[in-house]
Order: sequence, then structure tokens, then C-alpha cells
Amino acid sequence: MTERLFTKNFTLLVLGQVSSLFGNYILRLALSMYVLELTGSAAVFAGLLSAATIPTILLSPFGGILADRADRRNIMVALDAMTGTAVLCAALLLSDRRALVVIGALLVLLSVLGAFETPTVQACIPSMLTGDNIIRGNAVVNQTASISYLTAPLLGGIFYAAFGIKPVMYASVFCFFVTAFLECFIRLDYRPAGFGGNAFAVAKADFLDSVRFIGKERQDILRILLLAALSRFFVMGVTLVGLPFLVRTVLGLDARYYGAAESVLAVAVIAGSMAAGVLAGKVQKGGLSSMLAAVGLCIVPAGLAFLLPAGTGVRYAVLVAAFCGMQIAISMFSIYAVSMIQQGTPEHMIGKVMAYTSAITMCAQPVGQMVYGFLFDGCKEAVWLVLIPTGVIVWGIGMAIGSVNLKEA
Repeated sequence: MTERLFTKNFTLLVLGQVSSLFGNYILRLALSMYVLELTGSAAVFAGLLSAATIPTILLSPFGGILADRADRRNIMVALDAMTGTAVLCAALLLSDRRALVVIGALLVLLSVLGAFETPTVQACIPSMLTGDNIIRGNAVVNQTASISYLTAPLLGGIFYAAFGIKPVMYASVFCFFVTAFLECFIRLDYRPAGFGGNAFAVAKADFLDSVRFIGKERQDILRILLLAALSRFFVMGVTLVGLPFLVRTVLGLDARYYGAAESVLAVAVIAGSMAAGVLAGKVQKGGLSSMLAAVGLCIVPAGLAFLLPAGTGVRYAVLVAAFCGMQIAISMFSIYAVSMIQQGTPEHMIGKVMAYTSAITMCAQPVGQMVYGFLFDGCKEAVWLVLIPTGVIVWGIGMAIGSVNLKEA
């Protein structure tokens, strides 16, 4: 008999993620618009956001240690309650005179809390589900994030325009408290080890054990982790930097075309997540390699559109179609990669391993954005020199890795 995917625990987790992600997205949108109106510079908020990612990267390993040693349900409840409280305090303190200080402090605090929440949530999925349902569960969580990303900015923008910054922040507070309330009813069978003796010594021992586990005992997991980071380097660089540059600067189209492209890409991410869930258990040996190779193949037509003679409309259509294919493939790759890591990691290590996955991929993204920013600027008149080689490189990496399989945890 097939195990049910939407158990009580997993349903509560997903509903909590819907509320939490919606609150997070409308908050980020409102803060960015408020800072833009206040300073006239989008770069100010981008700088604050970039600086605020540093605590997440540095503290993620400690978040993984906590997730493996404490009650994961209680961690999630506490973190979402603390997030809601932090946003509430920021809303009460916010004024035009001290806006940048308050918003900067809030973003840093949210980054610190995120370092502990992300590995905990990812560690909960294999605690709730087994076998191919882990893949389906990750696909559902990914769909949830994509749908929230698609709808929250629109509703948040309307709400912000009508009522201003503080009501949006209060709505975000409500979302985080709802998440904490739902998580109170989650019941996990896992019994954490807890802390014994000196906390620093325990953290040091756990850190060294996890590094030894990934670096020596399970290099198969390390390979998948590095592949995930490498894929993020290329895809996020091409997408987050390349798409707006190609649509607005190279093709000379207005913001409506860029907004339409972003919306279609968000739908493609959802489609990729759904495909990953449907194909769970049916992907054959070497499937991860094929997905990564497909990402590269999808980038090549985008480059050809700018190499061969074509009108602006044709180039825009090919660009959007190619990027949609890339988003479908990378969504499937990411879901399967994370699921394989979860399935191959022992219960007492999973929080730490997922923390490394989050931290390493998070480091790869800004580096990729920076590199591709320079590349696109330098090849403005011949962007195919960036796109086609990137597609060939990613395809080559996918073909070179062959089948990637994990030993059982």
C-alpha cells in the first residue's frame, strides 16, 4: 500500500510554509518600495539585503547542529514567533528619520533567524516522509514557494499602495504568528540527542563530525552538494542578471515585457516542481545528470537567437521559451538533488548536512551574479558569447558526471 503524502504533520508544515512565505514576500516587497521612495535608490535596499545574507551563511552550520540536537517542532515554533515579534517591533519603531537603521537591523535579525530555520524545515521533511514521498514532499514545498512568489508581490503591492508600509508589516506579523500556531500541532517521532556538557565543545565536535562525514565518509553527498552549488552559480547568474539585462537593455523593451517574462518563468518553476513530483520513483539511473545537461541545452537557443538574424519579437519569444525550459529543468534537478541528499543522510546528521547545502548554494549565487554582471556588460553587443558557452559548459558538466547515486543512509 502506497504511503499517504499529505499526512497531518506534512499538511501542517505546508500550510505553515504558505503563511510564512507569503508574509516574508509581502514584507520584502514593502520594505524595498519604502526604501526606494525614501532614498530614490534601489541599490540601497539591494545593498542592505546583500549584507544581511552574511549572517545566514556564517550561522547555517550552527542552525544544522541545533536542528539535530533539539526538538525541531519547538525550534520552528520559536523561530516563527520570534520573526513575527521582530517585524512587529520594527513596525512600531519605524519612522522616516530612522528607517534605514530599523530596516537594516530587521534584515540582519531575519537573516540570523533564517540560518536556523532553513535547515530545520529541510530536516523535518525526511522525518515526516519516506522513500519517493520525500521527492514529492520537496516538490510540494517548492511549488508552495513558487506560488507564494507569484501571488504575494502582486497582493503586497496593492496593499502597500492602498495603506502604506506599516499595515503591510502588521499583515506579515499575522502570517508569521499563524505559522507558529500551526506548527504547534506538528508531532515528530524523532527524539533529539540534546546538549550535554559544554555547549561549545558539543558544537565543535558536531561540526568536525559533519565535516568528516561529508568530506571523507560520504563523498557522494559532497559531489551532489557541489553540483547543486555549481548549477546555482550558472543559472542564477544567467537568470537574475541576464534576463533583465537582455530584455530591457539589449532588446530595448519596457518593464511590461520583463514583468511578463518573470511571471511566465514563475509558472515554469511550478511546472518543474509538479513534474518532479509526478516522476518520483520513475527517474532512471543518471537522471540527475540528464536534468543538468538539459539546463545547458535550454540556454543555447537563447544565445542563438542573438547570433542569428531575427527581429526583436522573435528574440524575446525564443529567450522566454529557452529560460522557461531552463527553469523547469533546474527545478527538477534541485528537488531531486536535495531529496537524494536527505535520503542518503542519517537522521542524526541531516540538519547539519542540509545547513551546508543551504550555505554553499547561497555563497554560489552572489558570486554567479557578480561574474555574469561583468560578462554581460563586457559583451553587450554580442551577448551570445555569454549564453552559448554557458549552455555548452553546463551541458558538458551534466554529461561528464554520468550517473550519481547515493548509498543508503
